[in-house]
Amino acid sequence: MAKLRVTLSKSLIGKKEDHIATVKALGLRKIGQSVDHEDTPQIRGMIEKIKYMVKVEEI
Repeated sequence: MAKLRVTLSKSLIGKKEDHIATVKALGLRKIGQSVDHEDTPQIRGMIEKIKYMVKVEEI
């Protein structure tokens, strides 16, 4: 199965609470931090919700 590398590229300050919760659920804390996840529909949905704050690449 493919993997995705998700990198936080924008600050969480002033964002909606559910968007902040989604970022934290993905395991991201600091700007520039990256995490790897399996490419599942659940992860894709989370990324879609906060796509304006993250950079995604397939690995």
